[in-house]
Amino acid sequence: MATKIRLQRGGRKSYAFYSIVIADVRAPRDGKFTEKIGTFNPNTNPATVDLNFDRALYWVETGAQPTDTVRNILKGEGVYLMKHLRGGVKKGAFDEAEAQKRFDAWKNGKDAKASAVRENEAKAKKDAAAKELEAEKKVNEAIAKKVADKKAAEAAAKAEAEAAATEEAAPAEEAPAEA
Repeated sequence: MATKIRLQRGGRKSYAFYSIVIADVRAPRDGKFTEKIGTFNPNTNPATVDLNFDRALYWVETGAQPTDTVRNILKGEGVYLMKHLRGGVKKGAFDEAEAQKRFDAWKNGKDAKASAVRENEAKAKKDAAAKELEAEKKVNEAIAKKVADKKAAEAAAKAEAEAAATEEAAPAEEAPAEA
C-alpha cells in the first residue's frame, strides 16, 4: 500500500485548519486515514504546528511520501534533519549522543530566531500603537485649540454686542434728559 503524509482540511469557510495525517494514496483528501500525527494552523502569525515528532519520524523513515507542503512543515520541525542524523549514526560517522547534540543545537538556534521574530513583531506593534497615540494627541490638541479660539471669538463678539448695546442705550437715555 502506497502511503502519503498529507493535510486534511478542517475549519470553517475562509479559516482553514489542517490535520497532518497518514493516508493511502487512493483515499480522498478529507476521507479515510491511517493515523493523525499533528495539526497545522496557517491563520496564526507565524503558522502554528503541533506535531507528534516520533510518529512523523517513524513514517518518514518507513517510506511514507509527504506532499510538498507537509515536507516543508516536517523540515521546519526538524524531522528530516533527525532522519539525516540517524543515517549518519547507522553509517558509523558519529554516535547517537552526538546526533542528539547536533539536533538540539539546531533546535535551540531555530527557537532563538523564532523568538527574536516574535519580539520584533511585538516591538513594531507597540511602536505603531505609540505613533498612533501621538498622532491622535496632536489631532485632539488641534481640535481643542479650534474650540478654544471659537469660544474666545464668540466671547469677544458677545462683549462687542453688549458694548454696542450699552452705547446705544446710553445716548437714548441722555437724549430725553436734554429735552
